[in-house]
Amino acid sequence: MSSSAEATNVLLGKSDSLHQEVLSSFPLCDLTEEDLIENPQFCKLLAILAQHVDQSGLTVPLKTELDKAEQKLQSQRRQWLRFESLYRSLQEMVQDQRVRKHHATVPPDQTMFCETMERCLLVAQCVRQLDPSSTTNPDQPSVLGLSPEHVMELMPSEKNVQRMKQSVPQQLEKHLKDKSLSLLSYYQPDWESESEGLKVMKLSHLSAQLDKDKKRAASLQEHNKENTVLLQRQSQLYLTELTKCIQLLQTLILHHRLTVQTDLDKKKLEYFEGKCELVLQKIKTEMLEIQLETYTPDTIAAHKKMREKLECEQKACKAEKQSVELKLASFEILGKEFQALAEEYCRLRQEMEVKSWAVKEFTHYNK
Repeated sequence: MSSSAEATNVLLGKSDSLHQEVLSSFPLCDLTEEDLIENPQFCKLLAILAQHVDQSGLTVPLKTELDKAEQKLQSQRRQWLRFESLYRSLQEMVQDQRVRKHHATVPPDQTMFCETMERCLLVAQCVRQLDPSSTTNPDQPSVLGLSPEHVMELMPSEKNVQRMKQSVPQQLEKHLKDKSLSLLSYYQPDWESESEGLKVMKLSHLSAQLDKDKKRAASLQEHNKENTVLLQRQSQLYLTELTKCIQLLQTLILHHRLTVQTDLDKKKLEYFEGKCELVLQKIKTEMLEIQLETYTPDTIAAHKKMREKLECEQKACKAEKQSVELKLASFEILGKEFQALAEEYCRLRQEMEVKSWAVKEFTHYNK
């Protein structure tokens, strides 16, 4: 590790596990230990920053305020869910009553109970829609000129409302019980054939079982995320190593190809040399066969002697030619003046030959 990285460890009072602590403090950042080693100052900054922020990147005061706001929101949400679930359960009871009326005879008191409750729910919904909130303009005209007092006049009689309120807990408990048993049957279809008492006993443990399954699913999901991150890192390492292996394989292939090509060229050269030698020997053999078929042995021997004599004469002529060419070259070095003298010498030589021939002829004629 570099000197700056060592200074960082001494300054922060950290050990060699500083990089791992930084990585665990910022799990959402796509960083590796190699990145922190190559950038020690950035590692130092992250280590100092980890003392002031959490893993999500929020500061400690902001995290505290966020937790308080989250708790308040959860409390209001639970309260809203409590009233919403009660309201929807009452609506479901009304709908179930409507369905039963088409399939069987319903007692009059049950019919009166459901009609009273349905009317109360409808009036309550209208009142809530007409009641202005704290953010609306109080001078804004209401819907159709109605007010909550006008809608409250449509409520059933007080007697029916009191009777309905007395029956609501019992009817709601029965409805929720039937719905819970249906949920239990859906969660575990094998328990549908069991007795109602056993179902009720198992229903008391359903919430704990659902929480357990929910935690198990969350744990599996978190484990799946960790495996995904690990798989991505392993895939990157695998691709890096695979690239190195491919480069090494290319180098080996190129070296092996060059070595094999050299050996192959050498073998081909030896093959062609042998083949040429074989062809030459075959040509000589054919020439000898043609000579034997054309001439007798004595004629061949005479031809050899004649060939040797001609070759000797050819060598002598070539030697004489080279000697004359050397003399001629030495004469050419003397220049144009010597050429004029040489021409004059040739002319006089020719005249001397002519006169010598004339003297010989005259002498021969006088005899």
